[in-house]
Amino acid sequence: MEQYKQEFIEFMVESNVLKFGEFTLKSGRKSPFFMNAGSYVTGTQLRKLGEYYAKAIHDNFGLDFDVLFGPAYKGIPLSVATSMAISELYGKDVRYCSNRKEVKDHGDAGILLGSPIKDGDRVMIIEDVTTSGKSIEETFPIIKAQGNVEIKGLIVSLNRMERGKGTKSALEEIKELYGFPTAAIVSMADVTEHLYNRECGGRVVIDDTIKAALDAYYEQYGAQ
Repeated sequence: MEQYKQEFIEFMVESNVLKFGEFTLKSGRKSPFFMNAGSYVTGTQLRKLGEYYAKAIHDNFGLDFDVLFGPAYKGIPLSVATSMAISELYGKDVRYCSNRKEVKDHGDAGILLGSPIKDGDRVMIIEDVTTSGKSIEETFPIIKAQGNVEIKGLIVSLNRMERGKGTKSALEEIKELYGFPTAAIVSMADVTEHLYNRECGGRVVIDDTIKAALDAYYEQYGAQ
């Protein structure tokens, strides 16, 4: 596993973004882990997060795109931090863009925030995590309505590796439904491999008990 992926896994834990225990998800599933990207709150954390995303985008998709689109609301800081990191790490200037939840009718009017999207633009979508594909369902038509636009792919921070609406993962379902590639900085398999019986922040976060709970969870909900 690449060094930056190992660092990112530890960064999620140390930032209190990735937790292990017993959690009830919106779907009603009882999960032994929970991820909340809203816990990235400092400038240092956002700068690091942008760098991890930038490296993953570079590795999975290259940098042959014009706009980084982050669906509101959590995608807004992700698109800003990552576009800055791409500039700093690779010397490539990409524009950032997000949608508004409510259309603005005065001043900087319209549904988009940041850069406009226009005919011929190649767009990369950035999100924190996707479990059902609902935000893509909402933002895909917004992006496509801006003109003759090519969506180059979707990058998320964590592939939960569990079933979406069917038997495949949400990322696989999005890929099949919309026809663009999807990727994650790391998967839960990467997380488990790196953290099992290993100290992180002075403690073991995936011990034998948590590992057994993860195995049972994926036995029931794991994507095929």
